[in-house]
Amino acid sequence: MREYELEVLEQYDVEAESTRRIRGAFFCETKEGTMLLKETRISAQRASFLYKMLCSLEAAGYQSVDTPVFTKENTLISTSRDGTHYMLKKWFPGRECDVRRQSDIIAAVRNLAQLHQKAAGIRQWECGDDIRIPLGRHLKEEFLCHNRELKKIRSFIRNKVNKGKFEYLFLEYFDKIYRVALKAADRLDSSDYEALYRESVKNRTFIHGDYNYHNVLMLSDGSMATTNFDHARVDVKVQDFYYFLRKVMEKHHWDEELGKAMVDNYTEICGMTEPEREYIALKLVYPEKFWKTANAYYHSNKAWIPEKNVEKLCTAAVQTEEKIRFAENIFAFHLY
Repeated sequence: MREYELEVLEQYDVEAESTRRIRGAFFCETKEGTMLLKETRISAQRASFLYKMLCSLEAAGYQSVDTPVFTKENTLISTSRDGTHYMLKKWFPGRECDVRRQSDIIAAVRNLAQLHQKAAGIRQWECGDDIRIPLGRHLKEEFLCHNRELKKIRSFIRNKVNKGKFEYLFLEYFDKIYRVALKAADRLDSSDYEALYRESVKNRTFIHGDYNYHNVLMLSDGSMATTNFDHARVDVKVQDFYYFLRKVMEKHHWDEELGKAMVDNYTEICGMTEPEREYIALKLVYPEKFWKTANAYYHSNKAWIPEKNVEKLCTAAVQTEEKIRFAENIFAFHLY
């Protein structure tokens, strides 16, 4: 640990016995247990929101979360001499969830269901008038915005004189993909999403916001810890499940048997209503990865497009069909 980072640690009322560096952060073994000192870009207000939310989860019985620690000056964010902001958080010695192991995947699904179950019990907690509660983006706004951007990218590529493989493939795929995007937006209008979203806001339904296998730690005693709540917000709770399901299915080539097991294990603990199942299916069938790859291309300002981006575009196009089939077979959702 560099000298000025040691100075940062001295801002906290902890005694470090040893430290080691990992991916832009430091593990700190202290008399109070393992902690993580990591650079952060979140505001002091958001840090306060996270602290109150995570403390409420701990009080509700969901203990293994990376709650931030106050400095000696009673702040949650510390600053090094070079102006870099840091946050010290409780941490847990363990390994990341292994997406190749079905047992780890199912355990992580059940862990998420338990997180949602505990969070539902504290949804009315008071966070103070000075703390702004973050809300998830409305799905209709998201779909319509992405659709407009897809059309803008198509116009840009059509008018481009020197087209490469990426541009020709985008134009080849566009009509079919865009029809799916439009149909998903239409189906959203006739779904129960609006009521689901309003209920989530009314009840202050908190979600993790970035629940993936990197943020789930398997501990030596068989329990699990959930970390990195930086994107936590009020939103439809199965957004977390959709995101984890999609990440896992991309690695497992949309294995329907595994997907059904994930749905069944979540539902066993937390339940899943028909509007929630429809929400997951709508999120699945919308060609988000295709939009994301095209949008990254549009904003890259590069004359040469890496072959990896071409592969991503092709994969996204193929997966659009796989996701539609998956939604039909797992959620009985028919787009057309």
